[in-house]
Amino acid sequence: MKIGLVCPYDFFRHGAVQKLVQLLDSELTVRGHDVRIITPRPSNYDGEAPERTIFVGKSTKWNTPLSTTLEIGANFDTRELEDMLENEHFDVINVHEPEIPVLGAQIAARANCPIIATFHATVPDTALGKTVEVFRIPFSRSLFRKIATMTAVSESAAKFVGEWSGQDITIVPNYIDLDAYRKGKTIKRDANTILYLGRLEKRKGVKYLLKAFRELASRDENARLIIAGDGPDRQKLELWVEENSVPRIEFVGAVSEDEKIRLMRTATVYCSPAIYGESFGVVLLEAMAAGAPVVAGDNSGYRCVMKERGLLSLVNPRDADDFARRLEVFLRDEAIRQSWLEWANVYVEQFDSMEIIGQYEDVYKRVYEESKNE
Repeated sequence: MKIGLVCPYDFFRHGAVQKLVQLLDSELTVRGHDVRIITPRPSNYDGEAPERTIFVGKSTKWNTPLSTTLEIGANFDTRELEDMLENEHFDVINVHEPEIPVLGAQIAARANCPIIATFHATVPDTALGKTVEVFRIPFSRSLFRKIATMTAVSESAAKFVGEWSGQDITIVPNYIDLDAYRKGKTIKRDANTILYLGRLEKRKGVKYLLKAFRELASRDENARLIIAGDGPDRQKLELWVEENSVPRIEFVGAVSEDEKIRLMRTATVYCSPAIYGESFGVVLLEAMAAGAPVVAGDNSGYRCVMKERGLLSLVNPRDADDFARRLEVFLRDEAIRQSWLEWANVYVEQFDSMEIIGQYEDVYKRVYEESKNE
């Protein structure tokens, strides 16, 4: 098949959507498909497009209503887009994040082949999130008339669209590279370390982790906390630790992918206390694959991952006492740790990258065959 993969973001920046599109491109090409990535030219890049990549328009910075900044393809010539679609003769096009203005919607409106829409993000269950949803509906209704089928990375990401569209949405979950976390030199695991790894911003709930660790540290003189990552709240969080004299907390800043894997493979417990805005929770699966028990915020995205025995990991981050007790259980109760890890080692297999690529390929084949029979 000739497959188009639409990424609305700056393709040279790190992100879950970009990583998935890159993986789909490389693996589907290996499987014999003819793949093209369609994406806006990054605003600071004037070079040639990478192999199998088509630049359409140019990315523009956009401040979202949810206090984040994106580089999206909102500036392009419609004639350029129409010429590209006419020349490429795609069998199917997979538009990732179709509601991100405006590249995906314009492709869906003009393409002469079936469109698969894939939803990644979860709108937070807050007053602002509900306001955003109200404004999404009129735009989305016109867009979805052009779509053959929809997929989402989780039940959380599918929830809003499924509620009002009435269409079935196929869940194709996010993936991890199991080998990256399991293979390589055996590393001795620390007996006392809790690890957080991610952005230091409000929705990630790190301030609640610090408060819970203060409770834990008051009765466990060996427990230590590593905070890996950077973000707008870092200085404020470091100041809180200093003012409250909480011991054995280390801020190590942003880390490389190799260092991230090493930290996960040596941590006693991995903690991600996000309070909202998570659509799935790939980092939880990465910790499982690395052999670290998880304590996680009880939000809609993480509930899509932490099922079965994983429900033991979910906690209300705002309840410092319960949060501290949960950390302590996974840090010190060896029987519970081993039982949880036995479950996680099997559970995580279903999210291996090759399994997920196969699921996308099955969707593309089904939609293509259905279009030929119409």
